[in-house]
Amino acid sequence: MSEPTQTYSITMSREIAEAARARSGPAGLSAYVVAAVARQIERDNLSELIAVAEAEHGPITAEEIQRNRARLGRSREEQNDPGTGGA
Repeated sequence: MSEPTQTYSITMSREIAEAARARSGPAGLSAYVVAAVARQIERDNLSELIAVAEAEHGPITAEEIQRNRARLGRSREEQNDPGTGGA
């Protein structure tokens, strides 16, 4: 069962509205805007989580970021490599 919806009125520049409509595809402008807002909420939530973690443990270093990016890259490669039991 889908969540109940409600109609809202928003204001945006014509240029942004036209670009969004051009990219919205068959799902339509409303679905495109909903997806964009949902992504922004996820980013805001992540930013809040990072702020809390950094307040408790200190800021993450550039070295930690690189190390975790490398681990993520290796994990993705393993998932995509049929020889390692990935997808």
